[in-house]
Amino acid sequence: MPLTFRFPFIFIVSFYFFSFYNPVYSQPDNTFSRIDSLRGYLNSNRSCYDIIYYDLEVSIDTRIESISGSNEITLKALRDFNRIQLDLFENMIVDSIIYNMHPISYTRDGNAIIIDFNNSVVFNQEVILKVFYHGHPVVSQNPPWSGGFVWARDSLNRTWIGVECQGTGASLWWPNKDHLSDEPDSMQISIIAPEPLIAVSNGKLIENYNLPGNLKKWIWKVTYPINNYGVTINLGYYSHFNEKYLSNNSEYMLDYYVLDYNLDKAKSHFKQVRRMLESYEYYFGPYPFERDGYKLVEAPYWGMEHQSCIAYGNEYQNEEYYLFDYIIIHESGHEWWGNSVSTKDNGELWIHEAFTTYMESLFIEYDYGYNIAINYLEDQKAYIENMYPISGPLSVNFNDWDDSDMYYKGSWMLHSIRNTIGDDEEWFSTIKKTYQHFKYQTISGNELINFMNSQVDYDIEPIFRNFLTNRNIPELKVKMKKNKHGIKLTYRWKNVNNDFNMPTKVRVDKSDWVAIFPGIKNKSILLKYKDKKEVEFATDLFYHAVN
Repeated sequence: MPLTFRFPFIFIVSFYFFSFYNPVYSQPDNTFSRIDSLRGYLNSNRSCYDIIYYDLEVSIDTRIESISGSNEITLKALRDFNRIQLDLFENMIVDSIIYNMHPISYTRDGNAIIIDFNNSVVFNQEVILKVFYHGHPVVSQNPPWSGGFVWARDSLNRTWIGVECQGTGASLWWPNKDHLSDEPDSMQISIIAPEPLIAVSNGKLIENYNLPGNLKKWIWKVTYPINNYGVTINLGYYSHFNEKYLSNNSEYMLDYYVLDYNLDKAKSHFKQVRRMLESYEYYFGPYPFERDGYKLVEAPYWGMEHQSCIAYGNEYQNEEYYLFDYIIIHESGHEWWGNSVSTKDNGELWIHEAFTTYMESLFIEYDYGYNIAINYLEDQKAYIENMYPISGPLSVNFNDWDDSDMYYKGSWMLHSIRNTIGDDEEWFSTIKKTYQHFKYQTISGNELINFMNSQVDYDIEPIFRNFLTNRNIPELKVKMKKNKHGIKLTYRWKNVNNDFNMPTKVRVDKSDWVAIFPGIKNKSILLKYKDKKEVEFATDLFYHAVN
């Protein structure tokens, strides 16, 4: 997901306080409603089943800015039940719910739909429900930072429509089990819209055909698990071009849908996609959605990481210094971290954003070299605020991030762990193994950290936990005392968890770096010196302040 400001453009997302193992909420006004709990908590009416398949059909009425349609939901019982919860915003009207060819009873509890079955559904039984609905979906007031439909006009005053819903929830526009932990194994998305608009969605285009009333139906098929907020639709006066991409002896399509008057510009600008894919595949393995292909779709907002259908709205601009398009590089990185490896809970979106923001520096390192990547990371550091911990509260659909630290501090957390390990071969092997181990899964922060910790020789769990739960920048308190043998450096960590074990490095007069391992109690080391002012700490390798 993009932020609101960065170098030169950076995004904003918000954060409250969540203690990694024992939630402690320190933010004032940190209250959660019943609606938050119904969305964010896996209560017994949601934990009793697993989503297998969605067959979503949506008809778009561009004149009155409304939608109507249905979602046929295939689910599997994880235990016996006679009641379940689905989700659809209260402003959207449920027309009927069909089970076994007959209407089934349901009630509303705010944005939740509670469905009662006449007979118990038993363990392992598959159930198919079809929900018919219509209404005027929430309109985004500030896309992509607020969720909803975007009813826009292109520069020729023609209809141009998009939707994004990260955080706000996919149930603002279609009925589903709106919890990040449960993704369908696959999905079909059908869009009915007036001609000559072209409708683009996730996955691979199966077919399109004309309907009465100057309408056209577009059918898209997703053949991988997909998170709900990654599901999207785009409508516009698009031109389409594509190319084949060969990678690791496999081949898949790169498809681009751009406003017709931007076709020539896009053909030139999007050449950087191939280099981006090459670099990310080098570090993490093949593009995760080869069967569905890779798409960039021009959208009437800045951007969003919709799976195999990246929303692009950066007006064909490259970063001034690094000469790449931030939206292409960042949002496409989410195909690995966010879409393939997905968090189970909004409070741990750092799994998506920290890794993807760190991927930007890896792209730089792959393309321009290590030293330029360090410069890029230093640029990121300028936007770390240290206002709240990177993790937020769980099970409440937390979406009130007030800073961008899960992006930039998260990136520096990973960079610091890389240098803690101190062996790039081990580090790059670890992050690749971690991605490969969890691809196509939803995971928790604990699962990710425990796996990474099992792959390395150093205990990196306390470093993760400190950055995730402690809002403060680690501060290295130092005292230097000159004697006849050199300079006695006394040091300790301040503003850290008691078990924080990140090392750092120090050197004198550009000599070789010396690793030190501070704790919360004073330690000391004797350094040969010429002048106290020539003592230098490796703050380009580890995220900390020096006092």
